[in-house]
Amino acid sequence: MLRSLIARAYWAVSRWRLVTQPAPHRPTLLIGAPHTSNWDFVLMLAIAWRLGIHVRWLGKSSLFRGWRGPIMRAWGGIPVDRDDASRVVEDVVARIAAGEVFSLVVTPDGTRRSSYWKSGFYRIARQAGLDVTLGYVDRTTMTTGLGPTIGLTGDVGADMDRIRAFYADKAGVRPDLRTEPRLRDESTGAHGGSDDNVS
Repeated sequence: MLRSLIARAYWAVSRWRLVTQPAPHRPTLLIGAPHTSNWDFVLMLAIAWRLGIHVRWLGKSSLFRGWRGPIMRAWGGIPVDRDDASRVVEDVVARIAAGEVFSLVVTPDGTRRSSYWKSGFYRIARQAGLDVTLGYVDRTTMTTGLGPTIGLTGDVGADMDRIRAFYADKAGVRPDLRTEPRLRDESTGAHGGSDDNVS
């Protein structure tokens, strides 16, 4: 209740407008893109709290050190050790398999500039049987929210074409830092390799 009230107050005074499809009715992997600014985190919480979505999100382990740790975990954070990022997918899938219910927020373009999205989001969704909800931020219209929820088919190129089509006109908070939604090797699928980090 408190989170909903905070979110309502935020949207009442924010320069950003919440333009969104309804929250999904089942757990999903929720993409946050384009991810170009730390302000995306504030917008993500405001969206989730306003729509009543229980979210978990992945963050670098340094964010959870000291006094910040309990706060980040209370807000849904799951620490990721970048030195052992290959275990991220397995750990998240294990949480879901154990019955933990949440929508997982992933920023596949990351905060480190790259020419490609990281493929971990695709592997998590496929392995856990999750649909993918396309969350967005667009400074050109000052809007943010949730787009459609789609099921992944296993045809990586075709699935990414659908994702690219949605994000084609979404600029992020800092349009100059936007990364085109493209995996390193869409022809062979999203698997293995050094780009498998999910945030």
